[in-house]
Amino acid sequence: MRRALVAGNWKMHGSRAENADLVESLLDQLAPGAEGEVLLCPPSVYLWETGIQLKGSDVALGAQTVCAEPKGAFTGEVSAAMLKDVGCSYVIVGHSERRQLFGESDEFVARKFVAAQSQGLIPVLCVGESLEQRESEQTMSVVSRQLEAVLSVTGVAALEMAVVAYEPVWAIGTGQTASPEQAQEVHAMIRGRVAALDGTIGDSVRILYGGSVKASNAKDLFAMPDIDGGLVGGASLNADEFAQICAAAG
Repeated sequence: MRRALVAGNWKMHGSRAENADLVESLLDQLAPGAEGEVLLCPPSVYLWETGIQLKGSDVALGAQTVCAEPKGAFTGEVSAAMLKDVGCSYVIVGHSERRQLFGESDEFVARKFVAAQSQGLIPVLCVGESLEQRESEQTMSVVSRQLEAVLSVTGVAALEMAVVAYEPVWAIGTGQTASPEQAQEVHAMIRGRVAALDGTIGDSVRILYGGSVKASNAKDLFAMPDIDGGLVGGASLNADEFAQICAAAG
């Protein structure tokens, strides 16, 4: 059985004091030994301190992005080895904001995926379509293309140590959310694509939903058979709200 995962992507929010309060409150509320796994992804400058605060808990630490290169003259970048060194076990790759705002192509995302796995990090591979693409009925082709860009480089076996996150771009930070049925349709397609290459991996790979996940809709989303948790943005900055989402997954 797939273990649910709820990942909090703090994006470019927080401060040392705010983060400490958030993590303390969250750890107080999370049920010990709950079935689901919890992951926090703070900004890179706060990874070390957040990791220290999470030490001894069941909450994993992840980064929001990673450099595609192992080391060298890449000012401002952070390598997979560096992320591993400060305690990360996961890293988000291909988030729609990285694709849209920073011009990361499918091929570049695939390189980041490979870089992460080369250091033993578990990539959370984000895929998803824009509103224009959904309205023109391109959802399945866009998501399939983004997934295939990675699989064509790594092979399906790489998904044994990876997570996929479907995040419709039109639902990120907008308050709009794909209905459970809409999300399930895309999740089922992703799982089917993977299963066509390897049935065992298709059954075991965790596929998260991301796109305005909140306490009020998490239970219905996570009840879908192919939705294994959530990639949570704004709601992860509120300990009460995020704990409720985690409880819905567990």
